[in-house]
Amino acid sequence: MVLEQAIAIIESVLGIFGALFIIYGGFIAIYQILKREARIQWLSYHDIRAVFTTRILIGLEFFVAADVLKTILEPTFQDLAVLGALVTIRTVVSYFLGKEMQEMPEDKKM
Repeated sequence: MVLEQAIAIIESVLGIFGALFIIYGGFIAIYQILKREARIQWLSYHDIRAVFTTRILIGLEFFVAADVLKTILEPTFQDLAVLGALVTIRTVVSYFLGKEMQEMPEDKKM
C-alpha cells in the first residue's frame, strides 16, 4: 500500500515535471522570438527551434517514465496496450526530433 502510494506520487511528479519542462521551453522560445522580432538580440529561428526541441525531448522522456510507473500500479491488458501505444508515439516523435537535432551543426545545438 505504501509502495503504491509512493509510485503514484512519483508518477504524478514526473508527469507534471515533463509538462512544466515543455511549457518552460515554450516560454523560452517565445521570449527569444520576441527579442528577435524587436531586434534586441539576433537569434536565428534555427537556434530558437533547437532550444525548444531539446526541451520537448526531455519532457517526453519524463512522460514515458510516468506512464511506465502508472502501468506498474494498474497492470491490466488495456493499460498495457495504451502504454504501448503512448510509448510508441512518443518514441517516434522523440526519434525524429532527435534526428533533427543531430542534423544541426554542432555550434547550433544548445
